[in-house]
Amino acid sequence: MIVADESNSRSNRGRRIIGRGVGGLIVLATIAVGLYVVRLYYLYPRTDDAYVRANIVGTAPHVSGPIVELPVHDNQRVKPGQLLFVVDPRPYKSTLDRVEALLALTNLQIHALDDTIRSARAREAQLAAAAAYDRQYLDRIEPLLSRHFVTANDVFNARSRLEADEAAVASARSEVRKAENDLGQYGDINARRKAAEAAVYDAKLNVEYCYVRAPFDAYITNLNIAVGQYANEGRQVMSLVDNRVWYVMANFRENFLSHIRPGMTADVFLLSYPNKHFRGRVQGVGWALYQGNGATIEGLPQVEATLNWVRLSQRFPVRIVLEDSDPALPLRMGATAVVTIQGYRGTPRRSHKQ
Repeated sequence: MIVADESNSRSNRGRRIIGRGVGGLIVLATIAVGLYVVRLYYLYPRTDDAYVRANIVGTAPHVSGPIVELPVHDNQRVKPGQLLFVVDPRPYKSTLDRVEALLALTNLQIHALDDTIRSARAREAQLAAAAAYDRQYLDRIEPLLSRHFVTANDVFNARSRLEADEAAVASARSEVRKAENDLGQYGDINARRKAAEAAVYDAKLNVEYCYVRAPFDAYITNLNIAVGQYANEGRQVMSLVDNRVWYVMANFRENFLSHIRPGMTADVFLLSYPNKHFRGRVQGVGWALYQGNGATIEGLPQVEATLNWVRLSQRFPVRIVLEDSDPALPLRMGATAVVTIQGYRGTPRRSHKQ
């Protein structure tokens, strides 16, 4: 009886030792798994505080006037160069016709001055040739006066003709200078002509501005105009969601930021497409975060008193550009996303300065 009790006691002690060993192994395994999970948690940060973003471009006309055409509708996708709406171009075309007529008139004046200059130069050349001939004639007959081959009256007449020719040449040269000055005043270097050309250029631009077109592939949103409504210059009438580049703004806690670098790849999942895996790449990590208690008063920082015993880590935005968007799965700005940073694809993780 005593032997049986001792045997049972040893058996119980053995089971307790085995149980403690198994329990210890389970605890160690749990700790190891926990440490591994924590390591993965920090090496491959994950957040569900992320949203799809795109650049929003406000569209406003460069000219004012009533809307006469509106061939698009809200939430429509548009291609680059596609017509969005038309501002009544008639008054701007009228202005263009008027300034073009003014420029044409200025050009006619310039052509007339060109003709005047050519005529004056031809007359100057003709008179100069006559004056040269008369000078040569006078030079020939003056020595003959002393030998009585010519009379004094002949010399006087020759000298008079030369003086008249020289006066005519001077008058013609003055006419040429006047015509050249007029051309300089009304020609290419003339401010009036340049002003007319600038007015024509501006008028053509205004006519083109009447036809507002999409600058890139985009989605129309917040369309709040209709045909007949008056559009004011510079006042936004619709917004365009840029469809060329989509990105995700993922808010990560600040204790994860040391493991996130530009160029790292990221796995992105959207609630709108739960079965689709999107690939992204970290473009950058935000450098600033607005804090209401960080205001300054008279140049001095204001630090509000706090009794919070729990310090919550801040979240900083990380911009992740999507690299494999599917045209069959259109993205929407504001869609909820889940992001996991995967590191550098094809290369070991390394730290470097941002």
